[in-house]
Amino acid sequence: MKKQVFPATELIPTPVVLVTTKGKNTGPNIITLAWVGVVNSDPPMVSISIRPDRFSYQLLKETGEFCVNIPDAGLVREVDVCGLTSGKTTDKFALTGLTPVKAAEVAPPLIQQCPVNLECRVVNTLLLGSHELFIGEILAVHRDEAILNEKGKIASGGFDPLAYCPGMRDYRKVDEKIGWFGFTKGKMS
Repeated sequence: MKKQVFPATELIPTPVVLVTTKGKNTGPNIITLAWVGVVNSDPPMVSISIRPDRFSYQLLKETGEFCVNIPDAGLVREVDVCGLTSGKTTDKFALTGLTPVKAAEVAPPLIQQCPVNLECRVVNTLLLGSHELFIGEILAVHRDEAILNEKGKIASGGFDPLAYCPGMRDYRKVDEKIGWFGFTKGKMS
């Protein structure tokens, strides 16, 4: 099959998260991000990338704290609204009906309706061009008990996280198990 070659962000899908920030003298804000990922295991760290012209960028630069809130597919409307609306002029919690919950380690709140929440403190940044990359150490993880299995781990099928396909501009559900880590061991030669 013939391939086309061009530079673009075609890494698909990417996770979709709601990141909460809070300034020193402002209320909390929510931004929808898809440029996110795990970058280290010990200590646990995640990265998020935000354009410098976004309101959340200013708040994050000011405080160095954020929460990554992983929404269920049932929150796709709220996710989209938070990505389209500016926190400079709108209280996104009030607009969407999402519930802020006090975090244990950082000032920005968790989002109650998101089954998984990561409290983070920035440990490094890198200005890349259109975005600045923030690497955050995960200080605390909150998980709804309803999505856990008997071993206290997130259950397969426990919730439906969202994915984003940048080229298609689609939100997708991640809901079909087709394998598991190690299922090919000893079966490929």
